[in-house]
Amino acid sequence: MAFFSPSTQAVPAQAGTQGSTGPLLVVTVLFFMWGMLTALNDVLIPHLKAVYTLSYVQAMLVQFCFFGAYFIVSLPAGALIRRIGYQAGVVAGLGIAALGCLLFYPAAHSGYALFLIAFFVLATGITVLQVAANPYVTILGSAATASSRLTLTQAFNSLGTTVAPAIGGALILTGAATSAGRPGLTNAAGLAAYRAQQAAAVQAPYLWLAAALLGLGLLFACARLPRIASRQEAGGGSLLGHRHLVLGAVGIFVYVGAEVSIGSFLINFIGEGRIAGLDPAAAAPYVSYYWGGAMLGRFVGFAVMRKVSPGLALAFNAACSILLILAAVMGHGPAAMWALLAVGLCNSIMFPTIFSMALHKLGPATGQGSGLLCMAIVGGAVLPFVQGLVADAAGLQLSFLVPAACYLFILYFGLKYAPMYRNGGAA
Repeated sequence: MAFFSPSTQAVPAQAGTQGSTGPLLVVTVLFFMWGMLTALNDVLIPHLKAVYTLSYVQAMLVQFCFFGAYFIVSLPAGALIRRIGYQAGVVAGLGIAALGCLLFYPAAHSGYALFLIAFFVLATGITVLQVAANPYVTILGSAATASSRLTLTQAFNSLGTTVAPAIGGALILTGAATSAGRPGLTNAAGLAAYRAQQAAAVQAPYLWLAAALLGLGLLFACARLPRIASRQEAGGGSLLGHRHLVLGAVGIFVYVGAEVSIGSFLINFIGEGRIAGLDPAAAAPYVSYYWGGAMLGRFVGFAVMRKVSPGLALAFNAACSILLILAAVMGHGPAAMWALLAVGLCNSIMFPTIFSMALHKLGPATGQGSGLLCMAIVGGAVLPFVQGLVADAAGLQLSFLVPAACYLFILYFGLKYAPMYRNGGAA
């Protein structure tokens, strides 16, 4: 889940990038951390749903608040970075994210609403980080190897999303269960005590995460990084005049929404009696296979797309995703479970491929187009909410038709523009 930064561009303010290994290591750790923080939502959603006896729609407010921050904060974050600089922006983003983690402590005693506020604050910090940190990757070394450095840092982002569900499951979900059937929960006092005990399971992990973020902020503040200045690209006319950009923004919206929706419902899906019947703690490690498939697929896709049109590769992966989801919706047992987990492998190339296809030959409007695409990440807030509505009305298994419909649009986008990008692409 490695997202790109909005429209603010970065240029070196001083020559030379020797001795960049240390700073690059620090920035790479940032990518790992926000991958971990994002994927931990997939563990917390079923936990909070059980603790507060929420409907699926209510549980999806977690992703609504988290990914809604991308839409609300992206442009203000760009303005903040232009004002205070990239290095200070990273420090500010880490501080805000740490504050969001600290809010999980009082939230355990205050209820679900404060958890939602904590998620929004945490995502605000991550958004500022993404706006500020991506440019550093491109300048920490020669321009010729900038893409390989960005691929490396994104791989560590995927590593964070891969290990987070297993770690979160061990630290948070062990011993978690729904209040139904628990002895001693027949009165309000017993239910309140149970909720407080279960909600407190998130306190220690997020306190440790807050400490790690603050430590990284101190390390980043002291790091001797190349100074870079921001610039705004000149306007390139109306963005709506670029049809492939507009459709690409829709593609980013539905892709992020589909990817996040599947991850958000996986633990509950695996826990269904006709699928695997696993409790949340036992199901959580399987979510790592979903995100790990995306990490593995990035390396495979990098090699394949050197010979295959990106549009055709995108369409092929979207078609495979649809078939796998249909197998999960209509099937049962381990086959249905593994079919849904395998969608993660298909997701691997989608975000960077849609992103690059949408920005193809935009010229002076590239920066503005990038900002529009980043705002489309709000799909991660909207579509899990839509799937929650369908899950409450028609059942969890059928609700996965929502992400299947999203991949149908991606299939269309890939096929429509595949000839445009073949062999370097002639528009």
